[in-house]
Amino acid sequence: MRPLQDWPAAECARITGVLTDIDDTLTTEGAVTPDVLQALDALAAAGLHVIPITGRPVGWSEPFALQWPVDAIVAENGAVALTHGAQPGTLRKLYVQDEATRSANFARMQAVARRIESEVPGAALSQDSPGRETDIAIDHSEFTHLPQDCIDRVVALMRAEGMNATVSSIHVNGWYGGHNKLFGARWIVRELLGRDLDAELDRWVYVGDSTNDVLMFEHFPHSVGVANIRRFEDQLTHKPTYVTRGERGAGFAEVAAAILSARPALSSRA
Repeated sequence: MRPLQDWPAAECARITGVLTDIDDTLTTEGAVTPDVLQALDALAAAGLHVIPITGRPVGWSEPFALQWPVDAIVAENGAVALTHGAQPGTLRKLYVQDEATRSANFARMQAVARRIESEVPGAALSQDSPGRETDIAIDHSEFTHLPQDCIDRVVALMRAEGMNATVSSIHVNGWYGGHNKLFGARWIVRELLGRDLDAELDRWVYVGDSTNDVLMFEHFPHSVGVANIRRFEDQLTHKPTYVTRGERGAGFAEVAAAILSARPALSSRA
């Protein structure tokens, strides 16, 4: 991981879209700080597309999708997206899976959750679980603490039940289906912009902070880890190209500043 300052200005100037994790990337101690809000406003004012992609539930994401100057929020690791509705102050919800599939998967996932809570000491569903529609989440660092061996057992149980499983900075997420953060990024760029993300990778950057961002770090030539990613450094099979000086929201603000300082004074949305 190279210092963010090593990111060539010519490459920064070509960026037209920012994909970013939320927890411990946009947030600091669970809050979005003023410097992050200013960075989001500045990116939007400069005409950049900004799309957070998170493991958080769609219900939890709704107020942020309304308040933040973003194109959409992709929630539950690529399964569902919130975009602005036809009327001001409204949201439109888009799903990867049809209703029948979501309903069947939901019942299966609740059974897996009960097994995990029964077999792994201290394991409990995350407090944001009532807002989840397409996945389950076990809290390991938000309101409780699970040791690494228990986290590993949760992941193993999810996978033994045929689920996908990833570990974020706060939760272990599990779901049924072929979607993930990269799938969700491709899907929402196609749905909203009518464009092929893979055809313009050199114009997008991904910002993240933990092991569930590895797929994105591997895929995007312009990838950045905020400094707190060093907590997971020895677990990363693919590391981000660059790393910020600041942790969490301060690191995201650094990324925004690097992009904006490299752009021409006048910009139009690409």
